[in-house]
Amino acid sequence: MRLEFNEVVEEILSQIRESLNKVDKEQIEKFINMLVNARGRKILVSGAGRTGLVARAFAMRLMHLGYLVYVVGETITPSLEKDDILIAISGSGTTTLVVEAAKAAKIVGSKVIAITSFPESPLVQLADHTIILPGRTKTSSKTDYFSRQILGFHEPLLPLGTLFETNCLIFLDIIIVELMKELNITEEELKKRHANIEGL
Repeated sequence: MRLEFNEVVEEILSQIRESLNKVDKEQIEKFINMLVNARGRKILVSGAGRTGLVARAFAMRLMHLGYLVYVVGETITPSLEKDDILIAISGSGTTTLVVEAAKAAKIVGSKVIAITSFPESPLVQLADHTIILPGRTKTSSKTDYFSRQILGFHEPLLPLGTLFETNCLIFLDIIIVELMKELNITEEELKKRHANIEGL
């Protein structure tokens, strides 16, 4: 039996709300403070696959706020230096490209901020600060919604790692809002830095 659209909406929104409410407030506060203090330093963001798209979206917003920000892997991305910041995003905390970027950042004395669902992961072991963001990162053993309900399983409805990616996108947008308040930056100022050569 097909799940009703509105029921899917409510289930997914409930999962996102529950996940984001679990994020440690002290972790959030330290993350914001580190970004506020990083003005004038280079910030690199790293993520692979769909998480990489979330990382790029966050980098774009940081650019709109006036940060010197780059995406790991791009040809124009400069080297990291001491006290620069790498924001490394991986739901599992084991993504090879992300973990290797974190190792390289530590070698040169940059700070590593990890965003992941797994506090015991290799990425967290390298990090100077970690945001533990709940989210499903592996395939569920029960794929049918009604089977899971009947059997009492309450696993996230979204497939594969989508819940982590969605949580991360929303979480990082909230961080941008908080930074706007901290830095006293208006939306009008953000618009001035928005791309204006995409098409006339």
